[in-house]
Amino acid sequence: MTNIEKYSENIFENIKHTNEYGQEYWFARELQKALKYSQWRRFSESIERAKIACDNSGHPVGEHFADVGKSSPMPKGGFRTIDDIMLSRYACYLIVQNGDPRKQVIALGQTYFAVKTRQQELIEDYDQLSEEQKRLSVRLEMKEHNKRLVAAAKDAGVKTTMDYATFQNHGYKGLYGGLDAKAIHEHKGLKKSQKILDHMGSTELAANLFRATQTEEKLRRDNIHNKSDANQTHYAVGKRVRETIKDLGGTMPEDLPTPEKSIQQLEREDRKKLKK
Repeated sequence: MTNIEKYSENIFENIKHTNEYGQEYWFARELQKALKYSQWRRFSESIERAKIACDNSGHPVGEHFADVGKSSPMPKGGFRTIDDIMLSRYACYLIVQNGDPRKQVIALGQTYFAVKTRQQELIEDYDQLSEEQKRLSVRLEMKEHNKRLVAAAKDAGVKTTMDYATFQNHGYKGLYGGLDAKAIHEHKGLKKSQKILDHMGSTELAANLFRATQTEEKLRRDNIHNKSDANQTHYAVGKRVRETIKDLGGTMPEDLPTPEKSIQQLEREDRKKLKK
């Protein structure tokens, strides 16, 4: 990922909000600042063009652009209510598409929201995807669920980087018949810097996704607050997933083929297609 791409993602990730149902949204006033619009009037013009585009594409405008009021502190004390808009990812995409093309940050926004919108489409249309698209889709979900697993592990007493590496290895050992991360790297012929999850096929990724989601839920459900118990829980869940694969007559994760292309290569190719 280039510096520009990192810069782009940070700008829009930092102002992203998530509601209780896990749905992402952005506030127009915050997006205005991120896109370097000094005047709300100028920015609202882009919003109105985006609403027209939304309506023309057959999407309900109200589902993507929701008017809200927010409290803003006054210089001499007190608060005033200002108009704002809750925006879906698609709404943000339409806004940057209708923004000032002379602004570099607009171009960055177009790339970011185009890629994120495309990723969501992949998740929603999973059954119709190619193997490469399925890998991108499941890897995206794995990234999100790993964040939740990290949080659950931390609450369970897994505090340091070394603690978490040990915790992860217990999960891998359970799922991979005793192989830890280093052994899986060697088995796949990967370099030390390469991430295991970026070199898995969709079936192997799905097994790991199930391991991660079920471990997170069990840590919280069983109210575990001891890192030793957390490690054993991760191992037990991984082992149970492995046993399920065996009972169904599936191929063990370590015996599944390693794809020729990494997730990063697929993402670069997908970005090129989007640009075209």
